[in-house]
Amino acid sequence: QVQLVESGGGSVQAGGSLRLSCAVSRATVSNYCMGWFRQAPGKEREGVAITSTYTGGSTYYADSVKGRFTISQDNAGKTLNLQMNSLKSEDTAMYFCGAGSWRYCTVVTGASPDVRSWGPGTQVTVSS
Repeated sequence: QVQLVESGGGSVQAGGSLRLSCAVSRATVSNYCMGWFRQAPGKEREGVAITSTYTGGSTYYADSVKGRFTISQDNAGKTLNLQMNSLKSEDTAMYFCGAGSWRYCTVVTGASPDVRSWGPGTQVTVSS
């Protein structure tokens, strides 16, 4: 069972930056996808950035955040980060850390049954 806890959310003006972190607690895991998802009020949960625990695994981003957001792992894979730059008002949402196993670790929606573990979420608010 993977346990996830997000931190780093907050309020920022448009054009600003925030860095989210997700503390990952798990037993030995291989072949795992991990990533960031977000859900705005009245909208479905969407995948934002996904990476894998495979050595040399690829990273995928939603088109809406490409070039602005960067996902990374550190602390031997026990922390998953999301650096968010050039934030826009439309980035306002609750951000969730999610983990599971699916093919190629591409961007999936939050409704995917392959995402087996979720953190409680952290709020990001961008004002224009």
